[in-house]
Amino acid sequence: MNSVYLTSEHALLQDHVARFVAAEVEPNALAWDEAGCVPREVLRRMGALGWLGLMFPAEYGGAGADAITNAVFQEALSRSTSGGFVVTVLVHTDMASPHLVHAGNREQKARWLPSICRGECITAVAVTEPDAGSDVAAIRTRAVREGGTWVLNGTKMFITNGVHADLVFVAARTDPQAKGSRGISMFAVERGTPGFRVGRALSKQGWLASDTAELVFEDCRVPAANLLGEENGGFYAIMRNFQTERIALGAMAIGHCATALDLTFRYVNERRAFGAPLWDKQAVRQRLSMLAARVEAARQLLYHCAWLVDQTRDAVREVSMLKALTGELANDVMYDCQQFHGGAGYLRESPIERLVRDARVLAIGGGATEVMLEEVAKRLAE
Repeated sequence: MNSVYLTSEHALLQDHVARFVAAEVEPNALAWDEAGCVPREVLRRMGALGWLGLMFPAEYGGAGADAITNAVFQEALSRSTSGGFVVTVLVHTDMASPHLVHAGNREQKARWLPSICRGECITAVAVTEPDAGSDVAAIRTRAVREGGTWVLNGTKMFITNGVHADLVFVAARTDPQAKGSRGISMFAVERGTPGFRVGRALSKQGWLASDTAELVFEDCRVPAANLLGEENGGFYAIMRNFQTERIALGAMAIGHCATALDLTFRYVNERRAFGAPLWDKQAVRQRLSMLAARVEAARQLLYHCAWLVDQTRDAVREVSMLKALTGELANDVMYDCQQFHGGAGYLRESPIERLVRDARVLAIGGGATEVMLEEVAKRLAE
C-alpha cells in the first residue's frame, strides 16, 4: 500500500477481496476456463458484498465510492490468476453498466440498477463491430424510429459477457445523414427481445472463463423508453466511458503483473539448477527487480489517473498513457515470468501459463497500444 492516495480503509478492502479470490476463485479457475463462463452464483455473492456497484449512487444499491477506491478493488480483484473471471466482473461494473449510471434517467436507473448492483442482472456493452472498434464513428448498426419503438439492425463483434448478459447497452446509428461521430445513440436491449440473438460464441486464445459473442440484431424492436440519454448523443457517452474502461484494464494489468512476479519469485527461490536456487543467478534477480520497478511505477500512474477522475479533471492523456504502458508491460512481465518457470510454466494447469494467455489481449482490447499512443501524441503539444 505504498501510495499517498491509499488509506487504511483501502487496505481492508484489498484484504477482503484477496480472501474472496483465494477462497472462491483460484480453486475453480481451471474449471471455469473449461466451462467458458463464471457461475452466476459467484457474481451474486459479489453483489451481496457490495462490490458490483462501488461508484454507483446509494439510492440504487451502490456504495457511492470514489474512483480511487474503485481502482483499489479493480487491482485487488486482478491479483487473481483468472483473467476471464476478472474481465467478466469489470465489464459488468466498469465498462457496461456505467452507461446506465451516466446517461440513464431516473426511471431507467430504478428499473435496472438495483439488480445490476446485486449481480442478478449482468450487463454487456456492444459498440465494436466487424469493421469498427476504437473507430466508433465507423459503426454501421442502424436504429430507425417507428412510432413507440426503435428498430435495430446490425452485428456486433467481440462482446464480452455477450452470451449470458441480461442487459446489453448497444450503440447504433440513428441519423444516417450525420457525418462521422454524429448521429449515434445508445440503447438498453434486454435479453429475449425479439430480433436480438447471439450469433455465435467466440473461441479465444485467453480469457477462457469469459464468454464472448457475436451479437445479431435483425429487426429488433426496442421500446422508445430504452433510449439512453439524448438521441444522437451516444458518441460522447462512449468516449466518456472509454476512460473508465481503460483505467479498469490498467488496474487489471497491474494486478496480474504483481501476481506473476509473486509466483515467479517463489518459484525461482525453490527451483534449484546447477546446485543452487535460480534466485542466486544475477541475471534472474536483476530482470525480476527491473520488472518489479516498472510495475510499481505503473501502479502510481494508475492511482494518479483515478485521482484525476475524482478531481473531475481531463485525464485523457494520462489514461491513454496508462493503457498503452500497462498493456505492453503485462506482456513483458508474463514473457519473463514464464521463461523463468521453464517447462513447468508451459503446462496448461500452471497459473503462470494462464496469466500468459490472458495478458496478451491487454495490449489489444479497450484500445490497442497504437491507438492509445496516438491519443497521447495529440496532446503532447497542449
